[in-house]
Amino acid sequence: MQNSSLIDAARDFVMAQYQQHPHPELVYHNLEHTLQVVKAAAQIAAHYRLQDEELQAVYVAAWFHDAGYLIGEAGKHEENGAVEAVNFLQSQQAPENIQTMVKGAILATKMPQSPHSLVEQIVCDADLFHLGSKDFADRNKLLRKEVEMRTQQEVPTSTWLAGNIKFLTAHHYWTDYAQTYTKQQKEENLQKLYKKMEKKSAEAAEPATTPVAGPVDNPTTPDAQLLEKNKKKDKDKKPDRGVETMFRITSTNHIRLSSMADSKAHIMISVNSIIISFMLSVLVRRIEDYPNMVIPAIIFLVTSVTTIIFAVLATRPNVTSGTFTREDINNKNANLLFFGNFYKMKLDEYEWGMRKMMDDADFLYGSMTKDVYHLGVVLAHKYKLLRISYNVFMFGLISSVLAFMIAAIFFPVKA
Repeated sequence: MQNSSLIDAARDFVMAQYQQHPHPELVYHNLEHTLQVVKAAAQIAAHYRLQDEELQAVYVAAWFHDAGYLIGEAGKHEENGAVEAVNFLQSQQAPENIQTMVKGAILATKMPQSPHSLVEQIVCDADLFHLGSKDFADRNKLLRKEVEMRTQQEVPTSTWLAGNIKFLTAHHYWTDYAQTYTKQQKEENLQKLYKKMEKKSAEAAEPATTPVAGPVDNPTTPDAQLLEKNKKKDKDKKPDRGVETMFRITSTNHIRLSSMADSKAHIMISVNSIIISFMLSVLVRRIEDYPNMVIPAIIFLVTSVTTIIFAVLATRPNVTSGTFTREDINNKNANLLFFGNFYKMKLDEYEWGMRKMMDDADFLYGSMTKDVYHLGVVLAHKYKLLRISYNVFMFGLISSVLAFMIAAIFFPVKA
C-alpha cells in the first residue's frame, strides 16, 4: 500500500469513528484536537528526513492517539487507542514494523510522556504542541471544561492555574524543532498564567486584609509562595531574554547591511564593466578619427577601473588562520561563532570548545559581543571602500563628461 493511501485510510477511519461515537463531553479531546495534532505532526516531521514507513507511522499515530476516548475508559485511552490502531493496520495489511512504531508512539503520549525514538518524540510533541502556540488559552479553557464535565465537579481557578503553571514549568519538548519553534510563545503563555495567578491571589487576599502594627511581606499561602517564587524566577530570566533578543536583532541588522553593501558593489562592478567593454570595443577603434577624444576617454577608463577596484576590495573576503588552541578557549580568547576561527579544526576539538563556551555564560556572551563587534568593523571597512568607489564613479563621470564636452567644443576635429 502506498504512503498516502495508508494515511488517507487512517484519516477516513478515525473521522468515521468520531461521527459514529459522539461524546458531547469531549470538548477538548475531539476531532478538532486530532486535526491539530496531525497538522503539528506534519509540521515537525517535515523538518526531519524520515523514511517512508516512519512518516506513515507518525501520521497514523497522530490520527489514532486519542481514539481510545471513543471506545473505553478515559484513563486507558492510550492503550485502547494503540489496540484500535493496530487492528486497523492489520486490516490494511500494513508491515509489522509500522504497527510497532504506531503502537509505541501512541503509548508514549501517556503522561508522563516517555518517547524513545524520533517517531515517538514527534507524536508526543505534536500532542502538546498547543502549549507553545497562541491558541493555548482557548485550548486550556476547553480542557478545563472537559475535566469539569467528566468529573461533574467544578475546578477552582486557583487550583487550575497552579496545576497549569506546574505542568508548563516541568514540561519540555523532545524534538529540537519543537523546542526552538515554541520556546518564545510557551514562555509568554507561562507568564500570562503567572499574571492570572497573581491577580487571583490579590483578589483572594483583599477581603482578609486588616490593619496591622507593622508590614507583613511574607506570603503564607502555598499559591502565594509559588507566585513569589515564579515572579523572582521571571525577573531573573527577563534580562537573558532581552540580551538574546538584542544580540539576534543586532547580528541580523549587520548581516542585512552587509548584504546591501555587496549588492551595491555588484552594481558598480557590473555598470563599469559594461562601460569598459564599450570603450575598448567601440571608442578605441575610432580614436584615430577623433584624436581630441583621447584624454576624455582615458579619464573615463581610469574612472571605471578605479571604481571597480574599490568595489572589489569592498567585497573581497579575508582569509583567517581557521584554528584555535585549548589555551585560547581557557583564556576565552577564541570566537567560535565565526567560521574563520575553526574551519581547519577537527570536529571533536570544535565540539569541546563549544561545550566549554556554552557552559560559561560570560564566555558565551563575550563571544557574541566580539562577533557583533567584528561584524561592525568589517561592515564599516566595507562601506568605507564602497563610498570611495561611488565617489570615484560620480566625480569621474562628471569629469569625463566635461572633458568630452570641452574636446568637442574647443578642440573639434578638422575635416
